[in-house]
Amino acid sequence: QVQLVESGGGLVQPGGSLRLSCAASESIFSIGAMGWYRQAPGKERELVAFITSGGRTNYADSVKGRFTISRDDVENTVYLQMNSLKPEDTAVYYCNAVKGAFAYWGQGTQVTVSS
Repeated sequence: QVQLVESGGGLVQPGGSLRLSCAASESIFSIGAMGWYRQAPGKERELVAFITSGGRTNYADSVKGRFTISRDDVENTVYLQMNSLKPEDTAVYYCNAVKGAFAYWGQGTQVTVSS
């Protein structure tokens, strides 16, 4: 079973930046695709970005040009660099890993964008 631990959330002003980290309990090279999702109050969980083991990335339209997902296969960590943050980016952000037929989730980290 893959364990994922997110960190890096917090309170930031509009226009600010945060970097989220997701540390995996095993080699992410063997895991395959990893991604970030978010869930705002009263809304469904939505995909923010994902990255494959080959480095291919995909982003939600709402974050394109502002967020960057990356992976460090040595540190077994996936990052989400978030720039030009907006109040509508406020949500709990979850790390996700897909290994074979199974999906694994972290506990989530709160991101609040407010002045």
